Amino acid sequence: MGTSASDLHPTPTAIEWDHALIERYNVAGPRYTSYPTAVQFTETWQASDYQAALAASNTQAQPLSLYFHIPFCTTVCFYCGCNKLATKDTSLAAPYVDYLKQEMHLLTQWVDPQRPVEQLHWGGGTPTFLSHPQMQDLMHSTREHFNLRDDDQGDYSIEIDPREVDQTGLALLRHLGFNRVSLGVQDLDPQVQKAVNRIQPYEMTRDVLQSCRDLGFRSLNIDLIYGLPLQTLASFRQTLEQIIELNPDRLSIFNYAHLPERFKPQRRIRAEDLPSAPEKLAILEYSIKRLLEAGYVYIGMDHFARPDDTLAMAQREGWMHRNFQGYTTHANCDLLALGASSISQVGATYAQNHHKREAYESRIAAGEFATLRGLTLSAEDQLRRSLINQLICHFELDGDAFAAEHGIDFAEHFAAELGYLKQHQADGLLIRQGNKLQVTPAGRLLIRSICMVFDAYLDHSALQKAYSRII
Repeated sequence: MGTSASDLHPTPTAIEWDHALIERYNVAGPRYTSYPTAVQFTETWQASDYQAALAASNTQAQPLSLYFHIPFCTTVCFYCGCNKLATKDTSLAAPYVDYLKQEMHLLTQWVDPQRPVEQLHWGGGTPTFLSHPQMQDLMHSTREHFNLRDDDQGDYSIEIDPREVDQTGLALLRHLGFNRVSLGVQDLDPQVQKAVNRIQPYEMTRDVLQSCRDLGFRSLNIDLIYGLPLQTLASFRQTLEQIIELNPDRLSIFNYAHLPERFKPQRRIRAEDLPSAPEKLAILEYSIKRLLEAGYVYIGMDHFARPDDTLAMAQREGWMHRNFQGYTTHANCDLLALGASSISQVGATYAQNHHKREAYESRIAAGEFATLRGLTLSAEDQLRRSLINQLICHFELDGDAFAAEHGIDFAEHFAAELGYLKQHQADGLLIRQGNKLQVTPAGRLLIRSICMVFDAYLDHSALQKAYSRII
């Protein structure tokens, strides 16, 4: 049977839900915010390696992306697996901000501070845990150390908890230069919120979102989670309708992975309260179909965006990228990450800071980088990183163009992988025409499975322990 042009280039938003294929391919696997994944980072890779990478990056003079990890929350959400400290003691933030400022000073000894900062992100934890003076102090110091844009054209974003911010705080964030906001919501059903210890009425989220619009934030993202305790398809339908009414520019619907042996707060969630596997998949299936119906573009995995959002534009035009912050429009930036557990990506290297806040602070206080581990990518690593990024962002790969760019024989170099993909082809997840690969609408939901074929490091016997399920 022949392959038509429409088969090779299906509608960008097209998604086909196939229960049998999802059941077959829904195994645990990486999210590919990096390749190689963090599992491959080694503690033999140290601060001196990071310093060398920073110095070398100056010769390329690429723009910078800055990430600040603020690991504090006033209350603990039982589903959370983030590196954070739940505390009411706001005094802990003051010394931490000072350590971030010291880390910035260390970085500018190695990286040219005149390189423009195209992207800035405060994540956590809850960055709005910081007091207003602390926020001002941190941003002022960032401007002193780095070349932040002053034309409001950079992508400067912050994660906020609607329970922890007011109109004055939002106005301050806008004044400091933030123009993008990500709101944690997770679910609007009161019973679900009580079960995960996150009471956040719809009206609170609505009012914060409207305030952000009134203040001129140009992109608003909302995070939801499916698979939480007491969730049902009926209850999540109501949540989704309310979220669609709020009309965020971007929307993420994450899969809750119940791993109480790894994340202590999850031990407060009763396994018997979790939706069944079929119910959980039904929630996701409905959510995807409803969001597409509402006009959102399926970006990939668990991300959606309005067609006029820059993320959707970047995907259409072929310049979307993926890194530790998820899908991004800044492929050309070196990512400098500050704070406990944060991961930098500079050229062909990854560097991760100490996970424990105390260890991070101790190293910085001693005037040293807080690097715990990292990795320098081999030429083969870089080749596969580029290939996986292309597939996970754009659902297609022109093997001939890729081969010309990287100086390889595509069919020969990836002979084993192309052989493994025959099963994906037979199952209708992928179309291959010569060296051109096109992920089908049925394959887009399972893109991680296709990318895993090109992962040279995967230990399939250990997947269940290291990663969450694909869906």
